[in-house]
Amino acid sequence: MSALSKIKLKVCGMRDPENIMDVAALKPDYMGFIFHSKSPRNVGYSFTLPDKFPSGIKRVGVFVNNGLDAILQQTECHALDYIQLHGDDSVRFCEEVRDHDLKIIKAFAVDDAFDFESTKPYKGIVDYFLFDTKGELRGGNGAAFNWRALERYDQEVPFFLSGGLNPENLTDLATLKGMNIHALDINSGVEISPGLKNVEKIRAVQKIISEK
Repeated sequence: MSALSKIKLKVCGMRDPENIMDVAALKPDYMGFIFHSKSPRNVGYSFTLPDKFPSGIKRVGVFVNNGLDAILQQTECHALDYIQLHGDDSVRFCEEVRDHDLKIIKAFAVDDAFDFESTKPYKGIVDYFLFDTKGELRGGNGAAFNWRALERYDQEVPFFLSGGLNPENLTDLATLKGMNIHALDINSGVEISPGLKNVEKIRAVQKIISEK
């Protein structure tokens, strides 16, 4: 299981070219781009990554109930490294995505009543789970869930932790000690406005990670 000091960082919900490059200069492990029309952080179909986007940062495309063809089209267009499925994706659909040699992050909306048994059919099919706060939106709700709920998870598949993460609530990161956490996924908690990130807040998150 991952040591807290080795937690990776994903910055999600990027779309402004200049802001993308400012954040990329901080060298997060992953950066996420949302392809969902109902999201205030949707990149749209005219989006292109800056030419100098660093090759060392993994590109994650976030999709919510998109068809396979749409996912494959955007994957090819943006050279995506990971597909984050943030919708009501069946095991069979994940298998179809996997059949195209794509790496998958499967998201689950968590609250105190969440049944972690629902994750088990996806084992061996997806690369990571992502646990986000259950709310009105498919991500970006700006609130954290009770991390104690993760004590009910069997920790077999490494996971991304999401849900309103910011420099303030991440002071409780020790709560996750001994869990199979792969990365923190920050989005709304480090924003100036939807899709525009506060670089200093991201630096603060990196500092917290490095000190654990």
